[in-house]
Amino acid sequence: MTNALGIDIGGTKILYAVLDEQGNIITDIKKCPTPKSAKEIELTLKNIISEYYNQIDAIGLSSAGAVNMSNTMVVSSTPNLPEGYNDIDFSKLSDKKVFVENDANCAVWAEYKKGAAKGFSTVLMATIGTGIGGGVVYNGKIFRGATGNALEVGSMKIFADKRQKCTCGRYDCWESYASGTGLKNCAIYGAKNYQEFSSSMFKNKKPEEITTYDITDGKEQGDAFAVRVYNQWIDYMFTGLVSLTDIFNPDCIVISGGMCRFVDAKAMEERINKESVVADVKVKLAETENNAGMIGAGLLALENL
Repeated sequence: MTNALGIDIGGTKILYAVLDEQGNIITDIKKCPTPKSAKEIELTLKNIISEYYNQIDAIGLSSAGAVNMSNTMVVSSTPNLPEGYNDIDFSKLSDKKVFVENDANCAVWAEYKKGAAKGFSTVLMATIGTGIGGGVVYNGKIFRGATGNALEVGSMKIFADKRQKCTCGRYDCWESYASGTGLKNCAIYGAKNYQEFSSSMFKNKKPEEITTYDITDGKEQGDAFAVRVYNQWIDYMFTGLVSLTDIFNPDCIVISGGMCRFVDAKAMEERINKESVVADVKVKLAETENNAGMIGAGLLALENL
């Protein structure tokens, strides 16, 4: 039996635990604040590895950003992590195998091996949070593209006429319509353009003051404005998912992230299968949740021993 230390490096905290070959977490999950400098991050990771050294055979790291093809360094910009982070060679943290992978890829691997997509062969995952991330498993491998940057699905353009600026500086990225930020954008647009706003429970708020939770709570209470905004958001989410379905022909789509609990997976599945030109797909909500990065990273490290 081999075990791995799974470490999920986030912009504000680092989560870590030991897991076995089946992805079962066998120690307490611990966390610490993410240090403010690259050198401190490196030292913190070495200390974490040292703590579990005698219990593990490999170390898996989950991180934001594109990872090089040898899975040793993060090579793209990571705005939530400090300057110099991209210079860390993670393989030198230990004499045991260290494997680093993009957080979205770790998450889809966790769902494929242990979560909602277990037993499926081609899995597409969309992580709906502040932005949108994505990952694909095909024939038992993560699809990484030519340089490791594949599946930046949140950056798909869904309009060509510059309707809405995205936080990345470009226009009309999918995530500017279908993410948590996208739901707020839908609410702002709706407050300025939908007649239902005049009789809404939120009518006394300025458009920019309406939150995503106002919309989700208002929908549950039957507020006509909130229902219309929510339905528009779901339309945008569907637009991206059906396009990705036609491109990748998955047999399972997993929706994860903080906003996934506001999505009716069965209704989305029925709608995608009605409109898609490829074989039917199952749509499921993620099961590994906040532990996905740790689990996926650990399992990938063991796969690559």
